Amino acid sequence: MSSIQTNQVIDGTPTDEAQLPLALDFSHHISELGKARRPFPIKSVFKYFGRPGLLAMAGGLPHPQYIPFESLETSLLRADTFSTLDGGNMSPLDVPTKDGPPTDPKMLDKERLVVPKWPSHSSEDVNISRALQYDLARGLQVLQEYLHDYSKRFFKPAYRDFATLVHTGNTDGWSRVIMTLLNPGDGLLMEEWTYTAAISAAQPLGVRIVPVPMDCQGFKPEALDDLLANWDEKERGFKRPRLLYTNPIGQNPCGVTVGRERKKQIYQLAVKYDFIICEDDPYYYLQEGKYVSPKERTAGDLPSGVDAFFQELEPSYLSFDSTGHVIRMDTFSKTLGPGLRLGWFTCNPLIAERLERHGEISSQAPAGLSQAVVTQLLVIQWGLEGWVTWLRGLRAQYSARRDALVDALLAEIDFEVVDGDGMFSGSKVYRKEFRPTTGAVTGEKTGMTVRFVPPTSGMFCWIQVQFSGFPDPIAVAGLDETAATHEGRLWTKLADEGLLILPGWMFCAAKEVLINEHPNKIGYYRISYSDPTVSPRSVSSGRPRASTYIRLFV
Repeated sequence: MSSIQTNQVIDGTPTDEAQLPLALDFSHHISELGKARRPFPIKSVFKYFGRPGLLAMAGGLPHPQYIPFESLETSLLRADTFSTLDGGNMSPLDVPTKDGPPTDPKMLDKERLVVPKWPSHSSEDVNISRALQYDLARGLQVLQEYLHDYSKRFFKPAYRDFATLVHTGNTDGWSRVIMTLLNPGDGLLMEEWTYTAAISAAQPLGVRIVPVPMDCQGFKPEALDDLLANWDEKERGFKRPRLLYTNPIGQNPCGVTVGRERKKQIYQLAVKYDFIICEDDPYYYLQEGKYVSPKERTAGDLPSGVDAFFQELEPSYLSFDSTGHVIRMDTFSKTLGPGLRLGWFTCNPLIAERLERHGEISSQAPAGLSQAVVTQLLVIQWGLEGWVTWLRGLRAQYSARRDALVDALLAEIDFEVVDGDGMFSGSKVYRKEFRPTTGAVTGEKTGMTVRFVPPTSGMFCWIQVQFSGFPDPIAVAGLDETAATHEGRLWTKLADEGLLILPGWMFCAAKEVLINEHPNKIGYYRISYSDPTVSPRSVSSGRPRASTYIRLFV
């Protein structure tokens, strides 16, 4: 029922699965806590459940007749609800631009999804009596098999004994990875600007974050190579890091896309220095491509078909991984809903087994209702064709939202286009220098320079603001260190006037990043174009607020 036809392909070349290598032994990467975990004894007997004639009196499972839910029913948008036109003035936003019930006829054309309480044909059917029971940490078998085949066909691990494991969302998945691989005091490689929850998960565990410089394609390979080649354990006080965390597609917060060649380079360094890559990829399907101006856009349907869609996307790190150095984390949060708290790992079997041991005594298993709904949707209701149709529509929608934001910024502010440097190196940068005024305190000319690169994937646009000639702000009682900086003061001004974005300090991987980019000199801001209050009209109304208060701040 969950089978997906698979043809193993490595970097575009078909390969006989039997010729693929096995994963290396990664036992030396397991933390002391990870090594100490043992199988949960009661879970070990679940393998006997379902055997014909078995008198099961071991588990303490609630009797399914006493579970009050008789069926799970919901209305479901059709897989083809949203246009799959690629860009252009002919590809408007289909989604309502405010919270509340939809009025568009397309949004009212729905289908029903039903999960019955009892299996109708075999015990493998998705049903509530099974989904709401205690179960193995690896999740419903039908979903587990489906996701294993899915990862094999579309992410293409370059070794044959990879494993998949259902988890309760990438945030929890990342916490499991840290505790399974790192001991207190160990190092962790991260992009210098990275996902704030990934930072927050690591810091309380005593992990030492080591920031790596970025450019328009993510980690700079030469910087990472130099950092690890010249690692001085005595000077640093801890061993060379064994784990790297990355957001390669729609990088949060910078919106960059790590392409094929860059991923190859980073993976080669992982093998050279023996570190694990944790590929956290929630925005994988939102690969929007390069921004083009409205007058240059053309609209047209993209090639149809499941495989054609995946061939349009940048490959996963897994497709280069012939050793098992990559842990990939996928989630349904950005495609079906974050409240489902459902995703999966794809990684080498030893690490998957250790992650499963962790899950047995934390969540026990992902929520049964979430598993039942997603399994019924993907395996039974939509199938692969429907799923890919839905993903195409989402990508078109977020591309249109990205375009609406950038269009609005360029319409309001007269940016010039220049070659990027620093973290923008390798890109064309939109730059605007606001006219300087004479500072009341120093008598020097003050001004601000705003720079950004339109995102190529994900949900976020990363804005840099350079503060010129400003004296350091005077400390104000009640303000914390970050709020008192020029970055924080401008953020507060914008928020007070009704434009809520996020300040860069929240995404700073480590304090040493701020030595060269102090928020009194350079500020960063993350603008989301995914939020339900964001629309072409609302963005347009926000434009004067942003530009006006930047000018007032200067």
